[in-house]
Amino acid sequence: MFKVLGATWALMLGMLLLMVGNGIQGTLLGIRGEIEGFSTFEISVVMSAYFVGFLGGSQLAPELIRRVGHVRVFAALGSLVSAILILYPAMTHPLAWTVGRVVIGFCFSGVYVTAESWLNNSVDNANRGKALSLYMIVQMSGIVAAQGLLTLGDPSGFIMFIVPSVLVSVSFAPILLSVSPAPAFGTVKRMKLRRLYEVSPLGCIGIMITGGVYSALFGMAAVYGAAVGMTVPQISAFIAVIYVGGLVCQFPIGWASDRVDRRVLILALGIAGAVASLGAFFFGDIFTLLLVAAFVIGGTSNPLYALLLAYTNDYVEFDEMAATSGGLMFLNGIGAIVGPLATGWIMGTLGAPGYFLFLVALMAGLSVYAAWRMTQRATPENLDNTSYAPILPSATAVALEEWVEDWQDQEREDDAADAAKALAEDSHREVEA
Repeated sequence: MFKVLGATWALMLGMLLLMVGNGIQGTLLGIRGEIEGFSTFEISVVMSAYFVGFLGGSQLAPELIRRVGHVRVFAALGSLVSAILILYPAMTHPLAWTVGRVVIGFCFSGVYVTAESWLNNSVDNANRGKALSLYMIVQMSGIVAAQGLLTLGDPSGFIMFIVPSVLVSVSFAPILLSVSPAPAFGTVKRMKLRRLYEVSPLGCIGIMITGGVYSALFGMAAVYGAAVGMTVPQISAFIAVIYVGGLVCQFPIGWASDRVDRRVLILALGIAGAVASLGAFFFGDIFTLLLVAAFVIGGTSNPLYALLLAYTNDYVEFDEMAATSGGLMFLNGIGAIVGPLATGWIMGTLGAPGYFLFLVALMAGLSVYAAWRMTQRATPENLDNTSYAPILPSATAVALEEWVEDWQDQEREDDAADAAKALAEDSHREVEA
């Protein structure tokens, strides 16, 4: 891990600052929207707009980069992000914020594509998996750190919008000045949705549900906190605990997923997440219990994305894995767009606690569907499980491609080792004969 950090420290430092800036603006808008008197549904539209832009950026950014180059795209998108962050408090209207969130989502998607392609170029094949793990830790740490910074300022003023703008601007300095030239890369193609559903119905449905859960957690947690009258430090702690839970549980769940039937694990995580969300619905007024529930919700929902990716890729051939992952990423984006909208409607109808009822419905629905699918298809006895990789729902096609390449490299090494062992055994038997 230290070798990887030594080779990528500038990129990781830049991404850390970038994620701190992104984490601040995501939470800050939910709090400020409540202060400005936006309705719950208006704020949910604003939050959903980020994922519209992110999904569009994931499709268009690679082509844009091929036309004008990584550095120009990186600098241009970063400038747009900084500008919009400063404009938010100057144009406090739901429509203006919605447009700004679409643009910011598009820009962050392009920035992630560029950064992840640089990351892939900065490490060799033997360290790619470790680099992905470190990248995930940096992303989660940045979002958690952002919640702490929110407690240092007044969300009703300008300063807290200037801070993420500065952080985003500064984040590009170590990346642009220190990393190696960016590589060329191709767009990951998507598998046709009908074919993808035939390969893994649970993967398709599950990944869409996961997108809805993730976007609700990322976009609407601050809205819920503001609606029930939490203080800014309480909202920050609530959101931070969600991501800490995801960070802590990611690796144990990954370890377990390589050793048990992944559908059993998906079922168990769905049940645990539904129970924790139901507990938060009934006991959310007790802040300590709310934090415990938030930890469990984050710890069960965040790893589900990588788990479902690995499960689906268990059933495809080498040459289909990249297209499969690209198709799942698209379905996850669709779910992410719907998540905040549905949450906002439910909260507007049932009140703020409806936030947790939405999570209960999604997590319980995933569990029921997983249980039903277990009755429809048995696990093949000769199934060669794809190694689990800690990838977040915010990952772009580049990170997915790196994961696929890393697993394929590991499989080739294992096959070569098995072949060498078999050859040695054959030679030993011939000598004995």
